[in-house]
Amino acid sequence: MRTRDVKSDAVKARAQDGKPARRSTKAPKGAARRLDPVDYAVISQALIAIAREMGTKLVRSSYSNIVREAQDASAALFDATGKVVAQAELIPMHLGSMSEIFRACLAAHPPETLQPGDFYINSDPYGGGQHLQDVFIFQPIFHAGRIVAFAGTVAHHLDLGGGNPGLSPDAVDVHAEGIIFPPSVYSYARDWNGGPLERLVAANVRVPAQTIGDFYAQFAANAIGIARVAQLCDKYGVDTVTAAMTELMAYSERRFRAALAEIPDGTYYGEDAVDDDGLSDTPLVVKAAVTKSGDTISVDFAGTCAQVRRNLNCPFASTVSAALSAIKSALTSPDIPFNEGFKLPISVTAPRGSLLNPNYPAPVRARLLPAYRCFNAVLKALSEVVPDKVIAGGNDATHSLALSHLGDNGRYRVYLEIYGGGFGGGPRYDGCDAVDSPLSNCTNTPVEACDMDFDHFRIVEYGLVPDSCGHGRRRGGLGLVRRFEILKDGTNFATYQDRVRLHPYGLFGGTDGERTRTEVIRDGRVIRVKGKDRLDLLKGDVLVLTTAGGGGYGPPAIAEGYLSEAVARRFYGKRKRAAR
Repeated sequence: MRTRDVKSDAVKARAQDGKPARRSTKAPKGAARRLDPVDYAVISQALIAIAREMGTKLVRSSYSNIVREAQDASAALFDATGKVVAQAELIPMHLGSMSEIFRACLAAHPPETLQPGDFYINSDPYGGGQHLQDVFIFQPIFHAGRIVAFAGTVAHHLDLGGGNPGLSPDAVDVHAEGIIFPPSVYSYARDWNGGPLERLVAANVRVPAQTIGDFYAQFAANAIGIARVAQLCDKYGVDTVTAAMTELMAYSERRFRAALAEIPDGTYYGEDAVDDDGLSDTPLVVKAAVTKSGDTISVDFAGTCAQVRRNLNCPFASTVSAALSAIKSALTSPDIPFNEGFKLPISVTAPRGSLLNPNYPAPVRARLLPAYRCFNAVLKALSEVVPDKVIAGGNDATHSLALSHLGDNGRYRVYLEIYGGGFGGGPRYDGCDAVDSPLSNCTNTPVEACDMDFDHFRIVEYGLVPDSCGHGRRRGGLGLVRRFEILKDGTNFATYQDRVRLHPYGLFGGTDGERTRTEVIRDGRVIRVKGKDRLDLLKGDVLVLTTAGGGGYGPPAIAEGYLSEAVARRFYGKRKRAAR
């Protein structure tokens, strides 16, 4: 079959006897007694540090702006069975379902067949993956001839072929979106490193230097993980290191179950919607029922709309990541490591053939837009029971913007960036201004970096958008504006965005944030760009992207400094304070 069952492995394990799998990450009886507390403290923190070092290596070794500057990449360590032990705090969307993506590789190729230098690769949305541009690479870590762990990385690749440079908003199926890597195993020395797989990939992408360079960055980051874990095993022994891995996962599980036990039992409901599918004006509704029972919690997306013809479909792995991120952000302390143990008390289901669990071969490139509506729907549901731990709706979308150009030398330049906006206001703080949304967590590409890398456009404005926030006891964050001057005819512009039709929502009496808008100014005439669109731009065109602000939290009560006097008087009845 090409699509997964809607139930996660953790749900299936619990279904066998009807009881929570409370002790599934704990060490075998007797192993915990042999693990010295000091050794555990040192090794567990070393494992977390290794994952972080891998993430840093990946970003610093990369070639494309989407990884080098935006840091759209992640890294993790796994135990020998594929459980996530430690992760770099980079992109939440990548990390929540990383073990499921890895297990699809284990199922296709048993680990006992692996040799040093082999690697798994997977980007298949219908083989456990997310979308084609996120390519996952996992490598075994051997010690004394035995696999003790795996190192894994993922990077969003700038271009992997497909029907349009950077992204294809009008792709009719997943095959039109680029190269698919099904769960497979290869040899680095034989198949990469100048070998046939590397040559095949390079021949099918528009910017081989950047794409192949980013693949090498993934291998370099994995090499760091392999070396550091081997050092730990040399120093403490394999059995001690693996026992520490097991206990670190069990620690996260215990902490999270204890946090869940403090929340009232019940079923809570939330709903949000994607603007449209790019073909009609009909919103794409996402519904969530969150059921908390004892020290477990489940999310059921029954009632969500059916899958669509455009690339707004969300593979189930992405749906799981979005739900996990919402639960972790609202219900737990940030010091609980996000590993396999944390995930065990959680189950996620979504109807087969829906927007959140589509059937092959539906296109999926823009899957983060419905994933964000999963995130919002879960937070809305949780607002019924923990109102002091959630925030209002924010920009909460990936405004993905690609500007590409084919030069006279036959070489492409492809610029791709994901833009954020304003966070929603919360119970204690105003929303953050002009930052990427929670599931993406990317940084911006500095103007100076764009000037160095690209000659078909110039950024002429970058700033905050006054009055774009929702108002309340805590205001939402401000959106951002970027203005591009197009320098060459034939510049290809492609985008998918959201919050263009539907406002970011206020919460508990707060007002909605302002919406996203994109336009092209050509010879004094304004051309409005749709939320999912592709245009050919001319020299002299000015492309203006203005992203959404966050909704307010609570009824308006005080003035803030980022408002015009007219807006401050309208919502707060007093003069604005001086800008900070």
